[in-house]
Amino acid sequence: MTEYSVISETEEFRAACAALAAGTGPVAVDVERASGFRYSQRAYLVQVFRREAGVFLFDPPAIGDFAPLQEAIGDVEWVLHAASQDLPSLRELHLEPTEIFDTELASRLLGHDRVGLAAVVEDTLGITLKKEHSAADWSTRPLPDSWLDYAALDVLHLVDVRDALVAELEEQGKTAFAAQEFAATLARAPKAPREDPWRRLSGLHQVRGARNLAVARALWEAREMYAQQQDISPGRLVPDRSLVAAVLANPASKQALAGVKEFQGRASRTQLDRWWQAIVDGRAAETLPRERVPSDALPPPRAWGDRNPEADARLKAARPAVEAVAEELGMPTENLLTPEYLRRIAWDGPGTTAEEIGAALSALGARPWQVEQTAQKIAGAFVEATQSPDTTSATAS
Repeated sequence: MTEYSVISETEEFRAACAALAAGTGPVAVDVERASGFRYSQRAYLVQVFRREAGVFLFDPPAIGDFAPLQEAIGDVEWVLHAASQDLPSLRELHLEPTEIFDTELASRLLGHDRVGLAAVVEDTLGITLKKEHSAADWSTRPLPDSWLDYAALDVLHLVDVRDALVAELEEQGKTAFAAQEFAATLARAPKAPREDPWRRLSGLHQVRGARNLAVARALWEAREMYAQQQDISPGRLVPDRSLVAAVLANPASKQALAGVKEFQGRASRTQLDRWWQAIVDGRAAETLPRERVPSDALPPPRAWGDRNPEADARLKAARPAVEAVAEELGMPTENLLTPEYLRRIAWDGPGTTAEEIGAALSALGARPWQVEQTAQKIAGAFVEATQSPDTTSATAS
């Protein structure tokens, strides 16, 4: 059985931080959230392991101030699995690493077929982990012992996995690749809030007319406000499909809304006054949403032949060239170069020299190692697409 300490009180928290500060080597860090249950993405458990210190499971709601933990481990390398998922929750607690090692990302760069935590632990160490509690409601208190055992195992082996992957990266000549990817993950700014987040409603494409869209917007905003107040995932209150069904039903009264069979969810009837008021407000809104929203998104590649034949030829020439490099390096193409970056430069046509292609890729966010591995190949493909006498027939195919 795994030994670990569950930390929820001030004195034991300070003792745990002192033990971690006195430990050796990198620290393994993981976070458990209550995604799908709670509105927030806050951490409800933070697991930390360091050699010669042990495993500690910290209870954020009980502890509150994590400054002593940041002071204890902030200046050493943190080992995380899928770091981009955990960093926002850690930063909400003011826990901020200065250097990371991402075991999932390293596994991708190494070309591992399986990159989930349990698979990576098994492939590198031969140890089998059970993942039966990965989708649990970690806001539950008290946490069951079986959940705590699972959480402890998530960090217990992570430093050993890191060491195995470090050796493999060195063997494949990818140490610098990984270092740049980890630094980019750590430096990546949070995504800007969407201008119209309500447009993410699943099934919204069925709604026609600006006034009906205003009703959908009002229902989404009412659900969002209530979900935030209750700290419950919005979809658990009233699913997207139910909000859309209410709009499409166009009820004439609160009673008629209650009679809409497709309007379901745990709060669909208990908060009926709230939803009806949202419908009323949406119908009376003075500012109506646009039915079509301008977008700078590229058209789907299948439409390029008609809309931009030159770009179509460039993409068709460059894509297999990049895929060949990825195969040679033994990694997924999307880890060698973000597919959107390739589509964007193929569409824009920034030039046909490696320098021009490299500058365009760097401006989009490609790392130096990615530019070094791909820019010349893409440039050659672009030249080939420009000079090929079969360009016209290729783009029409």
